[in-house]
Amino acid sequence: MKKEQQPAKVKVIRSASGLGLCAMESIKKGDLVIEYVGNICTPEEGSEINNLYIFNVSKKKDIDGSPRWNTARYINHSCRPNAEAEIKKDRVFISAKRNIMLGEEITYDYGKEYWNEYIKPYGCNCPKCVEKRTLSSASEKKSTLVSKKSADKKTGKCELNPKEYTR
Repeated sequence: MKKEQQPAKVKVIRSASGLGLCAMESIKKGDLVIEYVGNICTPEEGSEINNLYIFNVSKKKDIDGSPRWNTARYINHSCRPNAEAEIKKDRVFISAKRNIMLGEEITYDYGKEYWNEYIKPYGCNCPKCVEKRTLSSASEKKSTLVSKKSADKKTGKCELNPKEYTR
């Protein structure tokens, strides 16, 4: 991430995993996408809060990213992410891991502990895993027909809808 960058233009959208965050402009590798913000709490307080938006920043500080004004909370997990979280001076910045195209959903890897506890028991809905299941299912059924909706889930492309809001 470069110094003193403005966050990228992003928009909350419906995605394969529920709500997601979509790039409303091309974002270059290394550029700032958004900052993960929220209420500051101790790790003890964070473990007592019953939500999935607690971001551990240090031994003494967590960020409760559950308020809706934290647009970064809408970034979904992916096993093949296009962004990554960087912790700098007790702040969390999401930056592009590779070039991100206009209309592409922004994702990052939530980490092994989160994945094992919250994602693995229900199955991962990231485009890589959906594609893997789709291909596995297709080969079992010996069918190559894939609906347009499944194709959109596989590519990670956002369906831009003017009714959805932007940041």
